[in-house]
Amino acid sequence: MKPNHLLASPALPKAYRSFMTRGTFAAMLCAALSISPALAADAPAADQTPLPVALVNALNKLAGGPHAGYRANHAKGVMVTGTFTPVAGARKLSKAPHFLHPVPITVRFSDATGVPVMPDADPNASPHGMAIRFQLPKGASTDIVSISANSFPVATPEDFLALLQAIGASGPDAAKPTPIEQFLGSHPAAAKFVTTPRPAPESFGTLAFYGVNAFKFTNAKGKSSYVRYQILPEAGEHALSDEAAGKAAPNYLMDELPTRVAKGAVKFKLLAQLAKEGDNVNDPTAVWPATNPVVELGTISLTKAVVDQAGEQKKILYNPVSLPAGIEPSADPVLAMRFPAYAVSFGQRAQQ
Repeated sequence: MKPNHLLASPALPKAYRSFMTRGTFAAMLCAALSISPALAADAPAADQTPLPVALVNALNKLAGGPHAGYRANHAKGVMVTGTFTPVAGARKLSKAPHFLHPVPITVRFSDATGVPVMPDADPNASPHGMAIRFQLPKGASTDIVSISANSFPVATPEDFLALLQAIGASGPDAAKPTPIEQFLGSHPAAAKFVTTPRPAPESFGTLAFYGVNAFKFTNAKGKSSYVRYQILPEAGEHALSDEAAGKAAPNYLMDELPTRVAKGAVKFKLLAQLAKEGDNVNDPTAVWPATNPVVELGTISLTKAVVDQAGEQKKILYNPVSLPAGIEPSADPVLAMRFPAYAVSFGQRAQQ
């Protein structure tokens, strides 16, 4: 793992810098996490704090936040709009309305961490996020929250909190083995997650995204299947070389996407990977075999950048468990914690 050029930057909070100097890939902090809780002022002691707020406190402490108007995680982003057009085969899996007819969509791409000035090519900005809002009939909506990694580092929100707290307790004066070293030693999925190389993408339009939580799809005939989303760029996956990443402008991803959509639609294929018997549908650290069937659901076509980026990003609240008939959540505890945590984050930035 190569050194991080932000180690000496005042933009990066001390907790991140001290952790990274020990050579651990700091994207583990928040990078693949779509949980975005925010700090609650005057919170009670940790053993009395509701779990979403405790997650908020830990994330914001590590990010040097809360940062006014920003999410506690995936703080830096860019929003675009377009259309989702389902393929005929999508209705064989689910009777959800957006799998029956084309619908408008609003998509937010983002960098990891709660640091809003994180350079886009920095290793700590990855895995990146892609959140999709599908506008359904009669004013309804449903969302997909995904990241550019096909697994999550921990299986429960309690373990996520323990991970964040271990990082916070692992300063330069911490005794060896440090709390984070002990955590990674006892959590092999987290250890694998933080050591997986993730080069900087050429564009958000050349990056693949994955839904790490499973959902139950049911079609009009009552047949059900558990699935996880895959979102693959039609332009193919392309990453920067280490040399190019080192020379990239701090906001190159945020600036490039609006330019790209202005020249032509940026498209992704939305796919559903089906669980087979024996696959764990409630553990986001469990990667399903690549040999599992994958079914195309439709095409995401992004055609326009949002004009009021700051205002629209601040007010949108993605909710991956706001689901229409034909889609149900799995019993994944990380999925269950997402919206309570998102709501804490939203409440904070809405008042700033």
